[in-house]
Amino acid sequence: MDAQTLIGPIVLVIACFAFVFWPQPKLSAEVEKTRLDYLRERKEVIYDNLRDLNFEYRAGKYPEEDYSSQRTSLEAEAATVMAEMDSLGG
Repeated sequence: MDAQTLIGPIVLVIACFAFVFWPQPKLSAEVEKTRLDYLRERKEVIYDNLRDLNFEYRAGKYPEEDYSSQRTSLEAEAATVMAEMDSLGG
């Protein structure tokens, strides 16, 4: 084989390695969460937990006293989160 027939495959291999291993720039900048963003997410989680608790209670998985104590706890946590959101202007 002569040198001219090897140049094409060598260039192709080098281009493939460069494409695969070349450092890529970050696609998007990371967004920092504010305290209000965190509280909104926490509120959604608490509401989901309340919905799940109600569903499981209706399905008979929880006795009345466990249901009541967990519901009271979740409602108190939701009230705390909502009060802090109000104080932050959200």
